[in-house]
Amino acid sequence: MLYVLATNSVRTSDVLCEYLRDRLAPGDAVHAINSLHGGDQTSSADIRDGENALDAVADALDGIDGVTVETHQFVRGNPPAEDVLAYADDVDADEFVIGVRNRSPTAKVVFGSVAQDLLLGANLPLRVVPQETV
Repeated sequence: MLYVLATNSVRTSDVLCEYLRDRLAPGDAVHAINSLHGGDQTSSADIRDGENALDAVADALDGIDGVTVETHQFVRGNPPAEDVLAYADDVDADEFVIGVRNRSPTAKVVFGSVAQDLLLGANLPLRVVPQETV
């Protein structure tokens, strides 16, 4: 199995890795992705947070026998969901793993939802792992 894991924070990485840890088998691969818009929409703190999120995945899954982990951070001006969907297609992924938070209706309108875009655009199985309420 090749899993594409989309993460944007250390907390998300921790929750997703906890979910995956018992499901991974020798020969499986996890490709963790953090995608940022870039330009004026992305700060150096955003980039650092993305790198930390990816490091958390590598640290959490390192040492699981027979499982490979790759991390990729994209800052190329694309919407994050577009980057994740294109990458999954490029590597012929078997499954997405994403985290979702319960947000107020106002927060959904103001901030949008990468998870929603992934749900609507995915053409392969998608595991949605609930996170804390925000």
